[in-house]
Amino acid sequence: MPHSRSGRNRGTLLTTAQDIDHVSERPEWNCRACGRPWPCSTARGTLLHEYRAFPSLLRIYLSAQMYDALEDMIIDGAPPLNLYQRFLGWAWTDPPAP
Repeated sequence: MPHSRSGRNRGTLLTTAQDIDHVSERPEWNCRACGRPWPCSTARGTLLHEYRAFPSLLRIYLSAQMYDALEDMIIDGAPPLNLYQRFLGWAWTDPPAP
């Protein structure tokens, strides 16, 4: 712990910097942290790690996100292309070895 000139303990240093999670920002469905289409590569890595023991739940979650995105994006007209690849195509990985 840091000490003052008098040698007394000053406590723990605090920082105002915050980590920004790579989560979607609606209705555009871009990443709040990097601005890329969500799920960005960082979000994909995080999601794969968080759901590594339950890949089917990851696909259920991503399916729900894809349908929410579709609903948000068709307000202005035709649905965007490649939503399946963007939201689900990358999530089909082999299950972890036991």
